[in-house]
Amino acid sequence: MKKSTQDAPAKVNLALDILGRRPDGYHEMRMVMQTVSLRDTVSLEEAGEGFTLSAQGLVLPEGKTLEQRAAEAFFAALGRPLPGLRVTLEKRTPAYAGLGGGSADVAALLRLLRARYAPDMPEETLEAVGGQVGSDMPFCVRGGTALAEGRGERLTDLPPLPECRFVVCKPGFDLPTGPMFARLRFDGTLPAIDADGMASALARGDLEGAAKRVGNAFEAVLAPEERREIEAVKETLLRHGALGAAMSGSGPAVFGLFAPGAETAGAAEELKRRYAQVFEAEPVRRLL
Repeated sequence: MKKSTQDAPAKVNLALDILGRRPDGYHEMRMVMQTVSLRDTVSLEEAGEGFTLSAQGLVLPEGKTLEQRAAEAFFAALGRPLPGLRVTLEKRTPAYAGLGGGSADVAALLRLLRARYAPDMPEETLEAVGGQVGSDMPFCVRGGTALAEGRGERLTDLPPLPECRFVVCKPGFDLPTGPMFARLRFDGTLPAIDADGMASALARGDLEGAAKRVGNAFEAVLAPEERREIEAVKETLLRHGALGAAMSGSGPAVFGLFAPGAETAGAAEELKRRYAQVFEAEPVRRLL
């Protein structure tokens, strides 16, 4: 069987609000999420027995990867055994950056599996399979612009973000998601992020209104040295004409949102003198 490939576009959180801790140990989230054109590439082919995953330059965890767990959940939903599969990742999106790169890879694999083995599977079923593996998998499967609630798995499509450009920069340190959640204290110190105002601006097609509302509650729990670095990136982006700038996800990647005709090269070039991972991107519409 021929090898098939699928883009795995990253995401940014235009607005990320954290409402509190849930009885199940997760956190209640309210986020406006946007797919962007920074992307990995995922390839799939049948090969022998079992599941193999390769990714040049990426150290894979011991035990089952998220990709293998997702493939097993997919075939369990079909009531079929897992065939021998070989999956290859071509990585571009930084890891541990808040850009959903790993989730995007899993989501792309699920779209490949659906196209090959179950093209009639409803989109909602595929998203639910992804949700068994991770809270942001349903959005990464669907893509586009959406309000994500609950753990991030309850999605409401929003009008597409108007034409614009992004500059995305990952500073030279990681912020794994679990430890960032562990820092949260619901004692009134977390800022209220206007996800509803963001959704209303999108409904009006108001790019500037949306840009004024970008924000991320995780920025409130950054350590002082982390905050200095994040703020320096945001200041650079805003000084070069970004309409708004914020950290994405649990960080530390920062995005600047620019008007469609704005010059983004100056911001990118200045940041590249200090950081190795700087990207220019555009919004991407729904993937399913």
